[in-house]
Amino acid sequence: MPEPAAVPVSVRSERALVMNMPPETAAGPVNPAAVAGRGEHWWPVALAILAVAGLHVVLPAQYRVNPRWVVPVVLLVLLAVLIIGDPGRIDRQKAWLRVVTGIVIAFITVANLFSAGRLVAEILTANKTFANNAVGLLATGAVIWATNVIAFGLWYWDLDRGGAAARAHHPRVSPAFVFPEMLHTDYAPAAWVPRFVDYLSLAFWTATAFSPTDTSAIKPWAKLLMILEACVSLGLGALVIARAVNILKT
Repeated sequence: MPEPAAVPVSVRSERALVMNMPPETAAGPVNPAAVAGRGEHWWPVALAILAVAGLHVVLPAQYRVNPRWVVPVVLLVLLAVLIIGDPGRIDRQKAWLRVVTGIVIAFITVANLFSAGRLVAEILTANKTFANNAVGLLATGAVIWATNVIAFGLWYWDLDRGGAAARAHHPRVSPAFVFPEMLHTDYAPAAWVPRFVDYLSLAFWTATAFSPTDTSAIKPWAKLLMILEACVSLGLGALVIARAVNILKT
């Protein structure tokens, strides 16, 4: 009885995609050198975290965590721990690194929620802090809004497909977001994997358009997270702009 013909590697890879399995698993063992080359660089994420630290420092005293140095120092220490624990490209799958990454993003989120809560409370109670300073109100709102965009971009980046290190090892396993590059393969490399800038772009357009644009969420948690970001952005923006317009009129 003749033996069945061998299935080409390309066909096995396509089947693996359909089954949400990485092509490396179907075609053979993962090449460590290839994984190292796919890992993200730290600098875009580090710049985003440093930007958050700087934005928080420039907030008026009543809207930031005091003393002023607390947020920058905590973020710098945690960022240093992450880079030392996974130097070079982000490709080490360690549980403690995932925990520290989550702590960094949660710390940014909580600090910004504190700022947003104070600002919203003062607007709703007609506080006199910005009674005659519409520009100061808009600037403060813009800083909090921008920090919110970065925070959600970090959440999307960290949660999709198990995080950056997991994406380096298994780039096509169970995505939560479908990016244009995944659909229009003629215009993107075959091994394309979303990077932090792609998640930051997703967060920005969710905060401005209040709806999915070129990227679709296909996991329930991703849809809920995008809804939450849109609600926060809409509520904050509407209150700040309405109060600023009222100040200018009076």
